Amino acid sequence: MRLFHQGDRGAAVRDIQDRLGALDHGVRPDEPGVFGDGTFTAVSNFQTERGLPNDGIVGPETWRALVDAGYKLGDRLLYRRVPMMRGDDVAELQALLNSLGFDTGKVDGVFGPDTLSGLLDFQHNRELAEDGISGRIVHDELRLIAMATQKHGREAVRERQWLAGLPGSIAGQLVYLDPECRDTSEQEETWSTATAAFSALQLLGATPVLSRSVDTDPPARLRAQRANRLNVDVVVGFLRVSGGTEGVYFFESAHSSSEGGREIATLLSERLGVEREGKTLPMLKETRSPAVIVALRSMNRRTGRIVANSLARLYEE
Repeated sequence: MRLFHQGDRGAAVRDIQDRLGALDHGVRPDEPGVFGDGTFTAVSNFQTERGLPNDGIVGPETWRALVDAGYKLGDRLLYRRVPMMRGDDVAELQALLNSLGFDTGKVDGVFGPDTLSGLLDFQHNRELAEDGISGRIVHDELRLIAMATQKHGREAVRERQWLAGLPGSIAGQLVYLDPECRDTSEQEETWSTATAAFSALQLLGATPVLSRSVDTDPPARLRAQRANRLNVDVVVGFLRVSGGTEGVYFFESAHSSSEGGREIATLLSERLGVEREGKTLPMLKETRSPAVIVALRSMNRRTGRIVANSLARLYEE
């Protein structure tokens, strides 16, 4: 899709404004269909709320988040299909199932095979129709049980077990290095940083894997899918920020957060002298392994070496 920013006009802008308004992000004093200061502020506030890069521009990720945020559990039937259903209602379903011990994997708002498996297990356990469809009966049953059993989700338990079971050395660990590639300049800088981390991790005995080659720029979702196929132990991304705050990002949404990612982000942020922030970027949201993204204004090989050596400390502590 095209990018929408200040100065744009038309029906698409009005649709964006309507979606923002429904989420309590008013666009006054902008007129309907006019992307002015009010719409820019509303978009920026929404991006901050959803853990997205705060640039006031509606691109693919912000648009997808706007659409996802419009769904609440019970608004529609949820089931496995191609393309997979996405939305806040899916995330709420996952969070409720996980809290009851029916494992749906990471609470990412995507109705995939893990969500289907958790839902079928729940339906079997509660002697409901085992059709893999979440409708009113499933919603009512989930809420009734959840009211009486407020527990940590299965995803949180799994990541605590991951942290507790870390070996005493990074040697042998499969580390997925993801150099972001949104433009040519970033593609070159992050590649240099990631390859420096790659070399340092090899010296430490780890098994690093790069998410892309030097001259390719696959989208983040495909790179996240590759990490899942490889069943890596940890994901470390490198992203260049042109404005805003530098930081080390980990997955955190209104429904869930990655405890493993938070632990890694805390360690790296202290070493790099930047903030730790919860975000919902695809590499954090759609990978099953604990993941972080190092987001700095400039990238260099020294940063890659610092990240590799700091990550190794996590295993030694």
